[in-house]
Amino acid sequence: MKPELKRYSAVVGTRTFTYETGTLAAQAGGAVTFGVEDSIVFAAATMGGVREGIDFFPLSVDFEERMYAGGKIPGSFFRREGRASTDSILVSRLTDRPLRPLFAHGMRNEVQVIMYTFSADGVNPLDILAINAASAAVMISDIPWAGPVGAVRVGRVNGEFVLNPTFEEMNASDLDLRIAGTKDAILMVECGANEIPEDVMVAALELGHQSIQPIIDLQLKMQAEIGKPKREVTLTTANEDLQKKVFESVNGKMNELLDKPLSKGEFYGGMDELQAAVIADLCVEGDANAPKKDDVKSAFSEAEHKIVRERILSMGKRPDGRTPTEIRPIWCEVGLSPRAHGTGLFTRGETQVLSFATLGTLGEAQELDNLSPEKNKRYMHHYSFPPFSTGEVKMLRGQSRREVGHGALAERALEPVIPAEESFPYAIRVVSEALSSNGSTSMGSVCGSTLALMDAGVPIKAPVSGVAMGLITDETGRYQILTDIQGTEDHLGDMDFKVAGTADGITALQMDIKISGLSTQMMKEALAQAHTARMSIMEKMLEALPEARAELKPHAPRIITVKIPIDKIGALIGPGGKNIRSLQEETHTKIDIQEDGTVYIASTDSVGAKIAQERVEGLSESVVIGNIYTGKVVRIEAFGAFVNLLPGVDGLVHISQLASERVNSVEDVCAMGDELTVMVTDIDGQGKIRLSRQAVLEGWSAEEAREKDARKSGPRPSGGRSGGDRNGSRGGDRGGRSGGGDRGGNRR
Repeated sequence: MKPELKRYSAVVGTRTFTYETGTLAAQAGGAVTFGVEDSIVFAAATMGGVREGIDFFPLSVDFEERMYAGGKIPGSFFRREGRASTDSILVSRLTDRPLRPLFAHGMRNEVQVIMYTFSADGVNPLDILAINAASAAVMISDIPWAGPVGAVRVGRVNGEFVLNPTFEEMNASDLDLRIAGTKDAILMVECGANEIPEDVMVAALELGHQSIQPIIDLQLKMQAEIGKPKREVTLTTANEDLQKKVFESVNGKMNELLDKPLSKGEFYGGMDELQAAVIADLCVEGDANAPKKDDVKSAFSEAEHKIVRERILSMGKRPDGRTPTEIRPIWCEVGLSPRAHGTGLFTRGETQVLSFATLGTLGEAQELDNLSPEKNKRYMHHYSFPPFSTGEVKMLRGQSRREVGHGALAERALEPVIPAEESFPYAIRVVSEALSSNGSTSMGSVCGSTLALMDAGVPIKAPVSGVAMGLITDETGRYQILTDIQGTEDHLGDMDFKVAGTADGITALQMDIKISGLSTQMMKEALAQAHTARMSIMEKMLEALPEARAELKPHAPRIITVKIPIDKIGALIGPGGKNIRSLQEETHTKIDIQEDGTVYIASTDSVGAKIAQERVEGLSESVVIGNIYTGKVVRIEAFGAFVNLLPGVDGLVHISQLASERVNSVEDVCAMGDELTVMVTDIDGQGKIRLSRQAVLEGWSAEEAREKDARKSGPRPSGGRSGGDRNGSRGGDRGGRSGGGDRGGNRR
């Protein structure tokens, strides 16, 4: 018997969003679909047991983009979905971040949330649907969780905020803010913006948090009506007596260690020594009552967490001796690679990122095979985080989710300042190599990439800098916002809030928190503090390179733009791409052709580029009777030679018109590839072109040439061709020759 379908709807802004549950995936802990109009995302949440010896919470969140949802067959060789796409990874991370903080501390049960696209209308983005679907699936499941969370997107079109804008509305928006939170606080922020001021961003955050309330209320109603009873789980809790004992043992020595400014190595080295000492003191071999080493390590970590945080809250003193608003020392360089098109080195404290910029033709833009209306991307940013950057040794196993996310964040930060395709017709790729890491390599990538683009001569709208902000709180309500957090403060703190932008406004935000939420007041303070820091960082960057170079590097391709009639595109490409391939090989250029007739010619060889330009521009010309042209011999027959006048346009020089004297064989005058200067004497109704070399040699007028050629040559063979008669002309030539009359008649 078919189970009953339950449907719950809520209006967010002006649009209706609907949950459905009860008929699908009955064996999952909880399963729902969530959709708006014809876009639907399915989510299932399930909890397993506890793996023995595990010391972390094993939550996995995966979003899988199914191409059938948009009526598409995957473009891969196997014609099925393969490894997760960049978009899928980013949505998975986006969903994980607001869910994770609301699971109980010490929970060790395996929890898995899986989301599929069931329907994609190409109108509504799917990422916000995924977050809301995942939250509801956990809420109605048997999994203990302190949710729900709601999520919305906020755009801004013509100065007015728009809730959950469509793809079309996003094209006109200068803001793309995704926000998730609980009833009382904000949990996650992900944002790209076109230099939005801080006060406008705060207003958008407040609107976003207000707008998620109907979705949260709907999930609470679902839980009350159809939610499963929550299962009991055993939480890993520390031994309070042991924690107290370890704290008292290390408190004095740890404070003494922290009283002096510490580098990353000194901090971790000193902590390791203190931990080893307390383990040796408490874990006495042979003592049956001695605590386990792992329990002592856990208690030591708790003591470290408590002492470092208290020093920041009560004294304003950070592990490396900085004040809460102080930025680590910065130095920058450009032009490190002689062959790369642009390089920028950004070093802040012990964090160092080297970015490389590469310029290519628009044909090298990334083609996208996903459910988004976007089909290609001309600006790409990739981020690499090798193990040596943290002094570790690990297997290299391809790009991690973290690397994908950091690359996307830096790309989002710089995209608003990339020049338009019309004024700078290049595909641009930037790769940021994290060479040394002690916090916020993602923002280091933004700064290094700005320098790399400027070093490459990319006329960016404005330089972009970035900084990571942190937060320390306690149960009494005290809090301290930290500027430019390092790795220790990220690990021991409550927030990682990354802010990037120009002098005029914000271009990207990303916030991850470990606590149950953040007030808009805290975010307002963090944004103001970040603005001051960004401006200071930008000053240091511009000392290395004040503005983008006026010229591209010698090894960067120069691109020439030529416009040809649309009906000439086929002539430039040629049958099977023959003409365009031949031109590229001959001139050592790369040529991209747009549907509107715009042709981009790229080359580091100025001579080859000029030749290619002249050839392409020739397509805009039409062959005129009486005009003289110089072209290559492209085909030889017994009755004459075919000469290429313009790209895709050939004409016939009859054997009788090759010279002033009688010619016994065409090969006596010319060979394949030779250049001949000829006059156009006739173009018939089918576009076939008659040429004369004799007219040029003897200085005939166009009228004389036409009259003498017609009298001297007799019947016209089926030969010569214009751009509009490329395909059929050569078959006609062969037909004329096989008849025998043309050759015999002309030679008699």
